[in-house]
Amino acid sequence: MSDKELVEQIVNNDNQRAFETLVNRYQQKVINICMGFTASTDEAKDISQEVFIEVYLSLRKFRQESAFSTWLYRIAVNKSINATRQAKKKLLVRLFTKDNANANELLIPADAGAMPDAKMTKKEDYAALKQAIKSLPENQHIAFTLNKYQELSYKEIAEVMDISLSAVESLIFRAKISLQKKLAEHFNKKA
Repeated sequence: MSDKELVEQIVNNDNQRAFETLVNRYQQKVINICMGFTASTDEAKDISQEVFIEVYLSLRKFRQESAFSTWLYRIAVNKSINATRQAKKKLLVRLFTKDNANANELLIPADAGAMPDAKMTKKEDYAALKQAIKSLPENQHIAFTLNKYQELSYKEIAEVMDISLSAVESLIFRAKISLQKKLAEHFNKKA
């Protein structure tokens, strides 16, 4: 059954099975999108649940001017961005309400002292990559994440972001250049 048929069944008959089918069809893709914006799989799963709640509550408003998947991915991106902003606000509040010693503990992994050097280096490299991606301007971050984590085509990204294809190409190009510079700095510091 197509997405359009499932949406019509849900809207017209409040069909729970049709909604479950949509969730099963897109859940992993939504989680992957959320992973591009969050620090953990659990957080991405929580956001994806919020995405599907929003979809269920808003499905009657969906005008079907774009593909269901495009609409769904827009919601996932927006929910992820909002969750990231809220997490940053909470961290700032925690940093300013605790003394400096406790605040520094938030930034150091609990098991950092027990990790072998190779694992620590790999973890540091991954953290540097995640930080570099998070530091990109918002539109570059979104375009890059949708392309690399969700493997959406440039055309699909243009639809999700509601921008031109050339704008997507430019955003991803600039994101790659920026990431190369930031990661080069990271690896040069290690050398």
